[in-house]
Amino acid sequence: MNEERDKNNSSSLDQNISTVSGRVAPADPRMFVTPDGKNVFITFILLVLLFALWGFCNGMIDVMDKHFQKELRLSLAQSAWVQFAHYLGYFLMALPAGWLATKLGYKAGIITGLLIVAAGGFWFIPATRIESFWAFLLGVSVIAAGLTFLETIANPYTTVLGPLQFAATRINLAQSCNGVGLLLGPIAGGIFFYSKNAAGESTGSANLWIPYAAIGIVVVVLALIFLFAEVPDIKMEDDYHLDDATPDVSHSIWRRPHFFGAVAAQFLYVGAQAGIFSFFLNYMTSQTPPIPPSWAGENGSGWFEIHHDGSTVISDKGAATLASVGFLCFLIGRFSGTAILKKAAAHHLLGLYGAVNAALCLTIFLKLGWASVVSVFLTYFFMSIMFPTIFALGIFGLGRGAKKASSFIVMAIMGGAILPKLMGEVADRYDLSRGFVVPAICFGIVGAYGFFWPGLSGHKTMSGTPKAIGH
Repeated sequence: MNEERDKNNSSSLDQNISTVSGRVAPADPRMFVTPDGKNVFITFILLVLLFALWGFCNGMIDVMDKHFQKELRLSLAQSAWVQFAHYLGYFLMALPAGWLATKLGYKAGIITGLLIVAAGGFWFIPATRIESFWAFLLGVSVIAAGLTFLETIANPYTTVLGPLQFAATRINLAQSCNGVGLLLGPIAGGIFFYSKNAAGESTGSANLWIPYAAIGIVVVVLALIFLFAEVPDIKMEDDYHLDDATPDVSHSIWRRPHFFGAVAAQFLYVGAQAGIFSFFLNYMTSQTPPIPPSWAGENGSGWFEIHHDGSTVISDKGAATLASVGFLCFLIGRFSGTAILKKAAAHHLLGLYGAVNAALCLTIFLKLGWASVVSVFLTYFFMSIMFPTIFALGIFGLGRGAKKASSFIVMAIMGGAILPKLMGEVADRYDLSRGFVVPAICFGIVGAYGFFWPGLSGHKTMSGTPKAIGH
């Protein structure tokens, strides 16, 4: 049914779209060709590098969280300060990033973001010598501030680098490379944060600066590449005539229910994602069913350790490796979701994935043994398309207001600072499995946003004929 509807929508697109917004759809809807016939594939590839970068940084954050729990003897709620510092950087810099992108264009915003990330990466060198929790949190927050510029700009930019009907596909394809970074981040974190010397003593705190200094060097190189690269400033189409309504664009976009619904959905999604990511290691080391002792002999002692009660459990290093398996599921979900979005309506897929993840979190909550453990990995798969799809649905048709709208949707990432602390409080009071009730509620609401998006936006699909357009 979706395929038949999309074919009908596609055939009527040229007739209707110009009436609604004065836009002329390209005759050849190639994914990376703009309406004026320009091929922007190279620009898209450069953006892909940015997505991989912030995926790598985010992947290391979750491994660092567990490291500080052990080194500083923090509770789950206390360790969530790492996530708080990370997402606080997003919250504080989202609006400045949107303002800079609006005033100076995409290129200036990207270069600024890269330089801020470099500064944060290099800060970890003195932070390691200071050896204080606040110093590490500051570095995390500065890197997040730089990533805010990149996400605020790169996410909406992918949606305009070609025909509108492929906007959700392009942003999910780019975000798939974010998944590659997420896959590699925990591996790097596990190597450096849980390293030991010949005497078996932890050297993680002393080596913490190494991967971050490497990030600083890489992003400086990327900044130089973007400085000389062609990054055209392409305007998003204005389906709601916001460009003609008032000069106060920030006021106008809040009149679009699909936009402020996306802000709420993104707040809840990122909060649920951050909670699952940050407590994954804790879950694997404390909530899995008993491990047969023979596994340790067959697969290596590095993955397992003997608990104080004599049982065999997954070690921190083993859990860090398993985190990469989770991110592999995430990556598979991104690539498969990108393929599905070429055929299915974006809001339908978001609604379905949100509902499935809510059910999976309830399975974890009920403590059903290995079924719950498998459900944790499956949540990664079904989370995969949520962030970019919410983003694409939220900024749809906002014209020049899309850059400012992007700022608010990125600002909603602050959910990742608040909701993991709530999940941690529930976990500290009961146990970590019970804490999954928090992401279960979040995913349920995200799914509802997807299912109700046509009514909120006035459009049947992102590429289809509008139901009704207001001014």
